[in-house]
This record gives sequence, structure tokens and C-alpha cells, in this order.
Amino acid sequence: MNFKKIGVIGGGTMGQGIAEMLAAKGLDVMLVEKTADRLNYSYEMIETSLDKQLEKWAITQAEKKLILSRIQKVTHFAELSSCDMVIETIVEDLEAKQKVFNQLDQVCPSHIILASNTSTLSLTELASSTMYPERVIGMHFIHPVAKVDLVEIVRGLKTSESTFEDTKTFVDEIVEKKGVMIYESPGFVTSRLICLFINEAMHVLQEGVASPEDIDDAMRIGYQFQNGPLEMADRFGLDSVLAALENMFREYGELKYRPSTILKKMVRAGQLGAKSGEGFFKYDKDGDRV
Repeated sequence: MNFKKIGVIGGGTMGQGIAEMLAAKGLDVMLVEKTADRLNYSYEMIETSLDKQLEKWAITQAEKKLILSRIQKVTHFAELSSCDMVIETIVEDLEAKQKVFNQLDQVCPSHIILASNTSTLSLTELASSTMYPERVIGMHFIHPVAKVDLVEIVRGLKTSESTFEDTKTFVDEIVEKKGVMIYESPGFVTSRLICLFINEAMHVLQEGVASPEDIDDAMRIGYQFQNGPLEMADRFGLDSVLAALENMFREYGELKYRPSTILKKMVRAGQLGAKSGEGFFKYDKDGDRV
């Protein structure tokens, strides 16, 4: 399959990262958000990300302009009918995602692959809201998208072999990341393991064993993690971590997946991490830790 134009639904942290990465790889991107205001904000955040790379001499001014020129702002699903693939990356809510897939089913020709960036939800259940469940697949990118060269390709019960093969080609050859095949299971591999790691770090903090800084330093320096578990949670978004743990707790019914009390409290208080400016640590408007 010839991939040239990709739709990205949802302009949050992951949507921004995926749209920017695809445009940097030379693909045309149609970025979709509910309102013009949210769409403009997402576009501005992508521009801010590119400006930071510009400051570090990672890209040139001409490259920045070229990347931005490949991203088209869209508010109506009907415009996605010309895409070769659509990637959904909205909030981790099954009903909301099913609504999106139901709408896509009505505007996208049956040969277009519909992918979800879900980290914990059932692809089989998402696909059940469409007329062509064989073309629905999971494509779980990991934050930060540009830096992490891994994508979990998740097969639902009815995902066809051709959908999987085309998606694997897209991941391996077009976006040049390592695609690992996962059979559907709540949390897949990466979310299941990393969320348990993060949740345990929160229990350690809650018990007063060590400070947030010392917990993160112990794992970052001692085991060569890029970020410690608490900063990792801040960068994923504490609301996203909570949603993932709650989904896995509901699916598996095992106490180890039960979210820590401190995580629930922080989400209720609106301390969501880097995107809100404060989580376990504080961040500036560019998402840098202060």
C-alpha cells in the first residue's frame, strides 16, 4: 500500500507528537480536533516543539517550515476520506473512541486502515463499532514519539493479515521504527509493565520511604532510565496513567493494578504533570522541568 496522507485524530500530547513525526518523515498529515481553538493550540504546540529543536540546531528554519506546511488543520471527519490511513489518539475512553470509529466508518473507504493509539483498551471491542472490523488495528506509539523507536502493533480478534502486514510495512519502512506484534491483552506489553513500575513508585512515596527526587534518582542513575518513574508519569500525563491502571484493574481484577491513592488525589486536583505545569515536579510552559 502506498502511504502518502495520514489522518491523526486528537491533538493532545500524543497526537501532536505523532503528527510532527509523520510530517518530519515527509508524509502529509490531516490533524483533527473538536474545535478550531483546540486545533490551533495543538498546531502552536507542534511549532513550539520545532522551535526548541531549532534552538538546538537539530533542524533548520527551512525544515521547520516544510514540516509545518505538511500539517493541515481539520475539524470535519469528512475530509479524512482522502487519507491512506487514519490514526486515532484521543482520550482513553472506550465509548468516545467507538464514536470516532463509527464516524470514520461512514467517511473512509473500506480499504483505508483505521488504527488506534490506545494503550490499554480492547481493539476487538473498538472494531465492533465498525462495518469492517478487519481493517482496525492498534498502533501504540510511546511518548516522546520522535525519540522512542518502538511501536506496538496490536491485532484484534478480526484484524486481517493484510491489515497487519500493511501496518508493519508502514511502521518499519515509512516511519522507520521497530514494530513488535502484540496479541490483544489489556495494557499490551509496555503499558502493562511501565504502569506497574510507576504505581509501585507512588506507593513507595506514599509510605514515606523516600522523596520524589530520591526515588527518581535511584532508578534513573542506578538503572540508567532516561527519566525516573515519577517524572515519567508526569510526562505521560497523570490522568493517562490513572486511566490505564483503572482499565487494567477492571479487566484483570488483580490488586496490583489498583491505582495508588496519591495518583487519584493529584488527578482530582488537576495536577496532571508536564501538560498542566505541575505533577510530582514542576514544569515551564515548554514542558521543561523547573
